[in-house]
Amino acid sequence: MLNVSVIIPCYCDEEKLACLISQLQALPYKPYEIFVVDGASSEHCRKICHQKQVRWLASEPCRGQQLLSGATSAQGDVLWFLHADIRLPSDPLTAMQGVIEQGAVGGYFRFCFDAPRAWPAIILEPAIALRCRIGVPYGDQGLFIIRKLYHQAGGHAPWPLFEEVPLVQGVRRLGEFVALRESVFVNPRRWQHDGWWRRTWHNRKLALNFARGVAPQELAERYRI
Repeated sequence: MLNVSVIIPCYCDEEKLACLISQLQALPYKPYEIFVVDGASSEHCRKICHQKQVRWLASEPCRGQQLLSGATSAQGDVLWFLHADIRLPSDPLTAMQGVIEQGAVGGYFRFCFDAPRAWPAIILEPAIALRCRIGVPYGDQGLFIIRKLYHQAGGHAPWPLFEEVPLVQGVRRLGEFVALRESVFVNPRRWQHDGWWRRTWHNRKLALNFARGVAPQELAERYRI
């Protein structure tokens, strides 16, 4: 198996982080190393990482900077970027290994809403899959990239939002960046709280404004409705 370095940016989400680390450590094929990059420099987060024997790094609260910091420290053949509040499929490393052995430079998992689900998920999930193929998959889909090509493509942008966009565009110029059949299960709490269609439209407005050239720092202020 390839050595896979997992990088998890976290900001005051310790309960879900602990759950994700437990999932990673229970996989049939385990990661080579796990980095948690803590944007809150939380003592609670540091203690969880110490108890679970994973690397804890303090960072400023900017997701792009957090991801860059973790990637700079990682030594695995492949970098795997995960949000703290996702649920993993049963054997993700085997799926990643398979496409890389076939020549892919990296890829991403299928977006699937975790429970509790609502009927709009049935419409939104295939729409998101289409958007990923003609646009850019986002960081909540478990992006993974061969480490040397991650750095060759320039790494994550040091932004608090849309930090993966120039990275994915750069990696696609270097080789095949594939969509896996396997899903990661995304926490639906924002959609539940804000309303499924309201949150979806809000996210699309942010993406449209980013495409128009609005600064990611400004858009990050609008991310929470």
